[in-house]
Amino acid sequence: MNHQLDEALQLRAAGQHEESLALLLTIHAATPDDPLINYQCAWAHDLLGRELAAVPYYERAIALGLAGDDLRGALLGLGSTYRCLGLYEQSAQTLRRGVALFPDDRAFEVFLAMSLYNLQEPGPALELLLRHLAETTQDESILRYRRAILFYADKLDQTWA
Repeated sequence: MNHQLDEALQLRAAGQHEESLALLLTIHAATPDDPLINYQCAWAHDLLGRELAAVPYYERAIALGLAGDDLRGALLGLGSTYRCLGLYEQSAQTLRRGVALFPDDRAFEVFLAMSLYNLQEPGPALELLLRHLAETTQDESILRYRRAILFYADKLDQTWA
C-alpha cells in the first residue's frame, strides 16, 4: 500500500488530480479504516472542487484518530470545506478546535474569521484579521501603527469623546 500511496501523492504533485483520486479510492476500498487514506481522499476531492464528497472522508479521518500535521491539515480542510458549503456553524466549531489544538497555526484563525463573517459576526472576524495583520506584517507603514491597530482591534464599536 505504501507504494500505491506514494504513487498517488506523486500524481497529485504532478497536477494529475483525477488519477491521484482514482488511485486513492482504490487504496481506500482495501483500507477504509485508515485515517491517513481517508484524509488523502478528502484532500483529493477538495482539490477537484468536490467539497461535498470530501466531507465524509475528512470526518472519518479525524474520527479514526488522525494525528499531528495530518490532523492539522484535516481540521483546516474540513473547516474551510464546511464554510464553502454554507455550513458556517460546523465550520467555526471545527476551526476553533484547530485553534485549540494548534494555537501557533495562524491559518485557523484567519479561516475562522471568514466563518465568523458568514455567521454575521463581523466584529470578531475583523478583530482576528487586524490582530494577525499587525502581528505578522513586514510592511513598514503598518508596523508604524502596530500598537494602535492592536489596541483598537477589539474596540471597533467604541468611541472616545
